[in-house]
Amino acid sequence: MSAYAVPHTFGVDLKKQLILIASPPACGKTRLSRRVATELYGSVYLDKDSLIPLSKRIFKVAKKPYNRSSAFFKREIRDYEYEAILSVAFEAIKYNDRVILNAPFTTEIRDENYITALKKRFETVGAELVIVWILSDRDACYRNMKHRNSDRDKWKLEHWDEYIEGVNFAPPEFSTFEPFIYDVRNQSEIERSFKNLIEYLKGNR
Repeated sequence: MSAYAVPHTFGVDLKKQLILIASPPACGKTRLSRRVATELYGSVYLDKDSLIPLSKRIFKVAKKPYNRSSAFFKREIRDYEYEAILSVAFEAIKYNDRVILNAPFTTEIRDENYITALKKRFETVGAELVIVWILSDRDACYRNMKHRNSDRDKWKLEHWDEYIEGVNFAPPEFSTFEPFIYDVRNQSEIERSFKNLIEYLKGNR
């Protein structure tokens, strides 16, 4: 598992946080997550994309073409990737004050029952669930996807109109709490948004 932990300050009783940084693919999750992990010294950083080598092996063993938008992926792999990375996060938060999880959660983020259950699960180990939603748009998503030139986006780019029709860029809504909205649509406001985010995360301790 590709995850790194910055040295923990022992002996300090701090409120724990699972910081879930979510958005549709290619909207800046990795860039933001790594920057937050650097700023919040003592955090564990987890990226669901770390599981891709394992997923590729499953495609190969099953003799299926590598397509992360396929019915096979959605049926046999997708949910298990989330289950695995959340299990790692759950173990990590027991021994660290903050875990930063970088993953789209495109379906789960719209299911309040799922989010409520996740919130309660992490509360059992003294951790608060904090959701950061990156607010982007289809044009920025397309530019980012083209720029990163990843094989996991091949089908998406080749069938762009079909793919983007099913992408929801709107912030998720919950009845019991509000996510932090990190708006990347105005590049001139990025630094201010980042400062506000760090203050928000520190203030939630």
